[in-house]
Amino acid sequence: MSTEQPNNPLHGLKLAKILDDLVDHYGWDGLDQRIKINCFHSNPTVKSSLKFLRKTQWARDKVERLYLNTNFKK
Repeated sequence: MSTEQPNNPLHGLKLAKILDDLVDHYGWDGLDQRIKINCFHSNPTVKSSLKFLRKTQWARDKVERLYLNTNFKK
């Protein structure tokens, strides 16, 4: 079985990089407005957010969807 994922636009991106890019683009307040999860609202940090997102698939899905829908300059 091949490990290549040609149809996955997030292939090769770490969750930490996705979160860092979103925080740089929107800030914590902007993330909280777009995705209502407590780790973006109450004393947000990258470390606590990563811990939550790694354990909570529905929240991670929302973060990944926002990342894909955000037009980052490459």
